[in-house]
Amino acid sequence: MDDLLREFLTETSESLDVVDVELVRFEQDPNNAKILDNIFRLVHTIKGTCGFLGLPRLEALAHAAETLMGKFRDGTAVTGEAVTLILSTIDRIKAILDELEQSQEEPAGEDRDLIDELERLALGAEAPPAASAASPPAAAPVAAAP
Repeated sequence: MDDLLREFLTETSESLDVVDVELVRFEQDPNNAKILDNIFRLVHTIKGTCGFLGLPRLEALAHAAETLMGKFRDGTAVTGEAVTLILSTIDRIKAILDELEQSQEEPAGEDRDLIDELERLALGAEAPPAASAASPPAAAPVAAAP
C-alpha cells in the first residue's frame, strides 16, 4: 500500500473516532461553538485530503456534511435529525475507508441518499420537495411537530 494512502487511512480513522465522540457531545450541547469548530475542522481536513488524493466519493460526502455544519456555525438551529444524519454520513465514510484499505481503490457507489438529505437540511427545507408538493397541508403540521 502506498505510504501516503496508509497515512491518510490512519489519520482519517483517528479523526473520525474523535468526530463520533464530539457529535454526541454536540447533540447534548448544540450551542457549544468549540465542539462545533472542532468537528468542522476535522471534516474539512478530511474533505481537503480526499480532494488532494483524488477520492471524489469521500470528498463529496465530507463536503455535504461540512456544508451543513457550516450552517450551524452561521446560526442555523441544530436538530437531532441533523446530528443523526451527520453520524450516518460518518458511518458511510468509515465503510468506504474500510473498502479503500482492502482494495487500495475508492469503491464505486452512489451516496445521493445522504448527500441529498444533508443538502436539504443545509438549505433549511422543512420537508423533501416531492413530499411538500404532493401534500402541502399535511407536510406543514408534520414538520412543525418536532
